[in-house]
Amino acid sequence: MSEAKCLPTIGKSTPKVPTIGVFSPCDPRIDEDSRTRAKNIIKMVANTISGAVLLPDKTPAPVVYSDVLIDSEAQADIVAQQFREAGVDILICCPDTWAFPQLTGISLLQQFPANTPINITCGNSGPKPGVVYAHALNGAISQYGKMVSLNVGTWPDTGLDPQMTEQTAKNLIDWCYAAVTAVAVRGRRVVVFGHDSMGMETALAHVIPTRNTFGLEITRLDMKLLADMISKKAYDEKELKELRGWIDKHVGDRLELKDSADGERFNQSLAMYLVVRDIMSDLNAIGGGFMSQLEWGSDSRGLPLPVADCMESLFNSTFDHNGPKTAKPYATEADVQGLLTMLFTTYLSGGEPPLFMDLRKVWESWEIKKLADEIGLSGLPTDTDWIEKGLVDGNNSGSASFNWAGLPGTSVEDLMSGVQMPLADAGYFPGGGNSVTFMTPAGIDGIAARMAYSAVNGKFSMVWDEAKTTTVPEKLEKAMCNLTNWNWPHTFVVPKYASMVEYKQYAVANHFHMSWNLPVARMQHWMDLTGVLSVAPWAARPSFIEGVDRPQPLIHLINGGENSYKQML
Repeated sequence: MSEAKCLPTIGKSTPKVPTIGVFSPCDPRIDEDSRTRAKNIIKMVANTISGAVLLPDKTPAPVVYSDVLIDSEAQADIVAQQFREAGVDILICCPDTWAFPQLTGISLLQQFPANTPINITCGNSGPKPGVVYAHALNGAISQYGKMVSLNVGTWPDTGLDPQMTEQTAKNLIDWCYAAVTAVAVRGRRVVVFGHDSMGMETALAHVIPTRNTFGLEITRLDMKLLADMISKKAYDEKELKELRGWIDKHVGDRLELKDSADGERFNQSLAMYLVVRDIMSDLNAIGGGFMSQLEWGSDSRGLPLPVADCMESLFNSTFDHNGPKTAKPYATEADVQGLLTMLFTTYLSGGEPPLFMDLRKVWESWEIKKLADEIGLSGLPTDTDWIEKGLVDGNNSGSASFNWAGLPGTSVEDLMSGVQMPLADAGYFPGGGNSVTFMTPAGIDGIAARMAYSAVNGKFSMVWDEAKTTTVPEKLEKAMCNLTNWNWPHTFVVPKYASMVEYKQYAVANHFHMSWNLPVARMQHWMDLTGVLSVAPWAARPSFIEGVDRPQPLIHLINGGENSYKQML
């Protein structure tokens, strides 16, 4: 009688890392040189993406390939076993010859879970038409109802060792980022302290839809636990001194402290970072959020505690007192939909720091000119982005990554030299502590976006546009910032296609977010894989921009269009 096997104990779990597997079908009737070429193409495709797709911690996603050409079901079974043993959960098919879809690609695909991302990348080859197979396989998979992405690219028709073009590689890498993002968050969790701040529907933790759509868990903890752990000093006091020393070194007298009590409250804010960081590490969390107001720092019925602004900024940054680190998307006011936005864009960008902002004031061009007249500022430039179009003042009391105090690649020393930490508004935050403020420089290109959820259709959506940061003359900047909160971070954002009227009317929440190094096609591929609705209703934006947008998947086209298909899921 056989006995069940007891598995060895694991001290600390290691989350699964998405692994990409590359394969190719073939036809047993094909000549040997063509088969050799097909094997070389598998290796070429795998090496093209190997090292090019980064996880948020900047480690590359693993890539494996099989040089077993899939002629029939027998080889499909062999490659499937190879891939299972290698932990493959993302598939790339790179055909260079004709083959039989059901005997090859489909026989392999059916041995993986239904939500396994699959991409077909081929050259537009003529001699042994792999592109014909690609269209046949794409059509077959789409007709039986599975999402598949087709990338008809370019590599030479002849020669044993062809190389794909840069554009073909870019298209494939963008899809790989989307697939890795979709797979990487499955089974992971974020940790949110408290409920959504002030009962905002747009910030609610939609626990079941989030679980069903993304496979992501939302661990909810009470803020009392954090308050108790701070009171018990459940942190390394030596490390707290090191963190405070790091702030003193980089911020200096721009950290406003009027007395020793202010200093103690600020230290308490720093201790929050250490405690929450350790809790998130224990739970293998990939992001988080903190409610803060009202109960934590603003409700005078209790004992208001210091604000969490510095803690939130540290989480969203790629560095702290210990040196370089992974940016952990962190949402102020426990804004879970904001957290989801930043989480996915951080993965899609390969770990770039997210920016959390209030949609504080949308300035149309005429409003900027009017303010300039009121403050006696003349001679405004006539050809700048903000004078032609207007701008959005992104301004919030918490969660602004320190990285956004400078351009991408700016040193820690230079970034922190632009950061101030004034005392928090005592009327708004009677618990005290310090805010964070800086001005983001002009010249950062990225995507400004915000997720939403609808109870009507049970779907998440992403409202997005390409955008860039800008600046205005110093006197005008000061006047604009003083109209909101000068002592909070400011990022002046100019959307590429949305008008200021559209931005005023189509915002899905009072918060929005921005990430750099995030190609449009990458986000679109991710929305395809997750069923998230794409919302870009800007009148000035074409429906398809070649070289920017990804081509629509066939499954969208044969089911009434993108939104129609996604509503059926």
